[in-house]
Amino acid sequence: MASTKTVYICQECGASSAKWIGKCPSCGSWNSYVEEIVSSGQSKNSSGKIIRTLSSNKPQKISEIQSNDVVRIDTENNEFNRVLGGGIVPGSVVLIAGEPGIGKSTLSLQIALNIPQKTLYVSGEESASQIKLRADRLKSSTDSCLIFCEVTVEKIIPQIKETNPGLVIIDSIQTLRTENIDSSPGTVSQIRECADLLIRHAKEYNVPIILIGHINKDGNIAGPKILEHMVDTVLQFEGDTSHVYRVLRGIKNRFGTTSEVGIFEMLQNGLREVENPGELLLLHHEKDTSGVTVAAAVEGLRPFLIEVQSLVSTAAYGVPQRSTTGFDGKRLNMLLAVLERRAGFKLNTKDVFLNIAGGIKIIDPAMDLSVLVAVLSSDLDIAVDTQTCFAGEVGLTGEIRPVNRVEQRILEAEKLGFKRIFISQSHQKNVAILKTKIQVVLSNKIEEVFRMLFVGKK
Repeated sequence: MASTKTVYICQECGASSAKWIGKCPSCGSWNSYVEEIVSSGQSKNSSGKIIRTLSSNKPQKISEIQSNDVVRIDTENNEFNRVLGGGIVPGSVVLIAGEPGIGKSTLSLQIALNIPQKTLYVSGEESASQIKLRADRLKSSTDSCLIFCEVTVEKIIPQIKETNPGLVIIDSIQTLRTENIDSSPGTVSQIRECADLLIRHAKEYNVPIILIGHINKDGNIAGPKILEHMVDTVLQFEGDTSHVYRVLRGIKNRFGTTSEVGIFEMLQNGLREVENPGELLLLHHEKDTSGVTVAAAVEGLRPFLIEVQSLVSTAAYGVPQRSTTGFDGKRLNMLLAVLERRAGFKLNTKDVFLNIAGGIKIIDPAMDLSVLVAVLSSDLDIAVDTQTCFAGEVGLTGEIRPVNRVEQRILEAEKLGFKRIFISQSHQKNVAILKTKIQVVLSNKIEEVFRMLFVGKK
């Protein structure tokens, strides 16, 4: 018979201790240990011997295993399907994580209302009437979506077996609890045990499950790190609540690539799919505006053009500031060092502010050249032609390095009406094959680009 004991478990990393301690030695977080009651020991029979059961499952040769073509479930949402790799795989478990108010519940409810299969929407945060209000706001209603408000896993799984849905949505995993563990919902042990019960049911009955998860103050998924290893797919729903655009980014995907992203626009009646983000992320501005450039970026397999805004001013308080929105701050410091060392522009006494229009975060290294040109344009107060865009990674020696999918970037820029694009000299063979009307400027060094754009303009 298994016995129970009291332990203290860190709510950030899952480390355990026999007594309460203020700082976790594993992750370094303070005041994260919570008292929990767990079972210990191994099950034994009446004679005191450990019970060992033989499994009927036996090892197989890989040549003997039959592979079946899996038919993915179409969610009727192209952006969501794109990130998943073509749809939901039956029996898979998908975790969608994001900040509060970013639109996780709205996205999951839209999928539940639009998918043709029967869906069981389990809510532990809202009542049925509150979900109905959101469904009315989304202007979508169907009898194939069943709403079930419950937080106990032992009551949820029987309902899944009885209704036999084609998709189950849990909103959220942090609100669930199991009767096997005597602790509050949201603790490490509760999240781990509840997720394990749901995952085992999904694999056994071939029912796909979408789990909604919260993130903590550090931006990590709340709960034990093992939760991300247990599920098949982890999707991060990103965005700024003060902007209308949201990005669904794949962090882990056992059935597809993690390089794809989905872009949505938050409207009054729900999330709208953005099929051509380049037209929406380019803001209209006057031709003589300095500090504004356009970068030909690629997120996943999709190219789009995005506006980069920079402001350079004299440091008012002695210590210069470096502030970025939607761009890596450490990379900006590196690019400013390259600008000073390789091009001779001194910015060590000036504040530099950088903003990526639309409120989305870009991790494409091809943004480097556009960022440097925007910073220098603001510093010299010389505007860059609005029909010019840039795509190039900048190295520490000041060279312009090649980027991936340059052909798609050039074609996207031409489609949106741009007349000129700056890329690396290494892409000369790619440009020779590609027949376009847009002027492609090949450069090796950032000094060459600066000379063509700013020398003799002021």
